[in-house]
Amino acid sequence: MSDTYHIVPESQHNALTEAVYRHRGFLPDEAADAARLCAEASRHGIRTHNAIKALHLDHLFGSGSKGCVPGAQIEELPSRFEASKAWNANRKLGQPTAYRAMDAAIALADRYGVGTVAVDNAFHYLWGGGYVMDAARRGYIAYTNCTAALAEVVPFGGKFPTLGTNPHSWGFPTTSSVGFPIVIDWATSVIAMGRVQQLRREGLPLPPLAALDRRGEPTVDPHQAVSLLPFGGHKGYGLSLIDEIVGAFIGGSLPTLRSRWEEQPGEKHTCTFFFQVIHPDAVSGGAFAKGRTQAANIKAVIADILGHGNEKCMLPGQPEAQWAKKSASAGGLLFTEAEMEAFDDLAAEAGLKKWPRSLANTVVL
Repeated sequence: MSDTYHIVPESQHNALTEAVYRHRGFLPDEAADAARLCAEASRHGIRTHNAIKALHLDHLFGSGSKGCVPGAQIEELPSRFEASKAWNANRKLGQPTAYRAMDAAIALADRYGVGTVAVDNAFHYLWGGGYVMDAARRGYIAYTNCTAALAEVVPFGGKFPTLGTNPHSWGFPTTSSVGFPIVIDWATSVIAMGRVQQLRREGLPLPPLAALDRRGEPTVDPHQAVSLLPFGGHKGYGLSLIDEIVGAFIGGSLPTLRSRWEEQPGEKHTCTFFFQVIHPDAVSGGAFAKGRTQAANIKAVIADILGHGNEKCMLPGQPEAQWAKKSASAGGLLFTEAEMEAFDDLAAEAGLKKWPRSLANTVVL
């Protein structure tokens, strides 16, 4: 099935996105970092975490509520561990906080071989894969997880949503081996709530056994979905639980109270982040078979995995790399008509003109 996409220059996308963030009170550097991640998501085909989702999340739980404070400053907390930092984000916008945390973890890894940054009192950073992909392009093994803005996922065997969609994101520096960074990035629900919103916008059904309606019954109608199910049953539940437990160690509080500011004022209602970066040299044993280098060894291992009749299998990160090539070939970021209409609303908010439509600026994929 082919779809028609409008081609939007990245500079035009960023200008609109930054304008809306600045209209909401964010500083220029915060708006620029937010637009940067949104552009990366769109370039790689991550439609669930583009600017539409980011600004919708900010409206509901960020600057439009109490979850995010434009211009907030990150506070670095005392730590007795040289390779580890702990931050109080003071509800700063998630994207600039995450970019700074990943940069700090990379600097620690350059010095100590590994670096971690734990962030408390944070606002959601959107697409975790974008941060680890960036680190992997720069030559590092990177990992991040975060607690989601809302508890929307029902534990395995349960009835009530008490977990976030709680993503995990890994990035590996494999460009020299396979042509792109391997990025393993997933929400621990069958689908993310952003995907529900996307399918609702596009008028498409949900996959089966992904969401529940208000009665706790499975539904494929995105208009009826109010909670989500973990992927892989008890396994996805366990992975989601990891984020909540790590968040609890950092300082995060009860998941059912996140972003619910009027409930139990004495509790915390914010998200937590965790970042870890490993320098590849720090894990190298040096004894690669047949005298291979580390990079050649990675290439050989992946070739073995994708051999033996598995040649058509995809690597994680490959769909994103393929979509990035489509974006590059088109000469801009690609959006459906429904997404363009959503951007029209954002433009109106910031007092800007709608993006023009032209058949000459479309592509069918």
